[in-house]
Amino acid sequence: MVKIAFIGAGSHTFTQTLVRDVLSFPALQDATLCLMDIDADRLERIDAATRLLVDDHDLSATVEATTDRRAALEDADYVITMIHVGGAEPVENEIEIPRRYGVKQSVGDTLGPGGVFRAMRTIPTMLDIARDMEELCPDAPLLQHTNPMAMVCWALEAEAEIDVYGICHSIVATAHDIASYVDVPFEELEYWVAGINHMAWFLELEHEGRDLYPDLRAAMTDPNSYARDVVRFETMDHFGRFITESSHHLSEYLPYFRHEQAEIDRLVDASAYDPDRAEFEYSPVCWLPTGEYFDQWRTIDHADQFDPDEMDTSLSRSGEYAARIVHSLETGEPRRMNLNVPNDGRLITNLPDDALVEVPCHVDGTGVHPCSVGDLPPQLAALNRSNVNVQSLAVAAAVERDETALRQAVKLDPLTAAVCTLEEIDDMVDDLLEANDEYLPELA
Repeated sequence: MVKIAFIGAGSHTFTQTLVRDVLSFPALQDATLCLMDIDADRLERIDAATRLLVDDHDLSATVEATTDRRAALEDADYVITMIHVGGAEPVENEIEIPRRYGVKQSVGDTLGPGGVFRAMRTIPTMLDIARDMEELCPDAPLLQHTNPMAMVCWALEAEAEIDVYGICHSIVATAHDIASYVDVPFEELEYWVAGINHMAWFLELEHEGRDLYPDLRAAMTDPNSYARDVVRFETMDHFGRFITESSHHLSEYLPYFRHEQAEIDRLVDASAYDPDRAEFEYSPVCWLPTGEYFDQWRTIDHADQFDPDEMDTSLSRSGEYAARIVHSLETGEPRRMNLNVPNDGRLITNLPDDALVEVPCHVDGTGVHPCSVGDLPPQLAALNRSNVNVQSLAVAAAVERDETALRQAVKLDPLTAAVCTLEEIDDMVDDLLEANDEYLPELA
């Protein structure tokens, strides 16, 4: 019987997905699921939902809930993190303040001023979790979902003596998109993907041994397909490979798509975005009018109510990796999946040794074994390095509480540099530091 600690379990919908994934494997149905969150109300809801799922299937799993992080971590075999430090206010500041300077991020959780400042307020808490793990469950792998993924994992790898694996569903989601564009069943798609989180490249793409890139390039000429993924298709057209994440996210990692309103308007006009759809979703290449996004964000943030009559109590398995990793390590069943791990100078040979890279990994009963990829095509490595440069300085800023490194990280951000002067960037950082002061540990 294994103990799995879920840190940040108040993320109700996502935690339900991960719990359901774990319990979908018969070999894990006697696990101890320890749910931890600092928000007692949210914790109560996910505790009730998890117990209902266990009871509905008459499983032998044990469910625990606690606001005490150390109690959750004690003797854990696996730790899964999906925390968010701060509520809507710092997120809003990290989007709205750069917007006033012309930096129009779409999400702001991975790179850019938003991603850098999110790292500043998230990494210290994640390091506290890692230090608790060193003491209470030193052999437990940390299965890490929290953004900014690369920066958080980079800091943990540099500062803590635990095994950390960054998990993101963007590659699987992109593979589903590609399968629909080339009219191939997702299960029959064969691919080899490597790069960095949210900017990994489909280096090989095949179906039954046939190269699918000609089909994908043909799909770009189809107006319906092109409208669904304008930025990624245009990036492929200019740089040669399709990229992970999504068009709206990718557009903020590069200097080409958000530097002026005319280009944003062109991409919006070319896209299939429907601003009137009922479901909450980011715009593919722009973002909702000022205030509207955050009104919806707050609504969703506080709408995680538990209704047992509405709950899905099936054990259907999602595409997330966490439960599969646990299952492979426990049972020995081999799997291959892309995870975020240290480069160590050997996985992607034309990216920095200490970078966090997203590469294929073999997982079985003997552990997680990252695959060597070699050199990326030079143009792809160059785009990756433009983001790695920001990540490296942001990690140093967060770990060392170094304001100079913080400012330099934002100045190296590709989108910010395409829009702002150096003096404007300093002013923007001043405003962000002042607005989010209560969420940021003191800088040196």
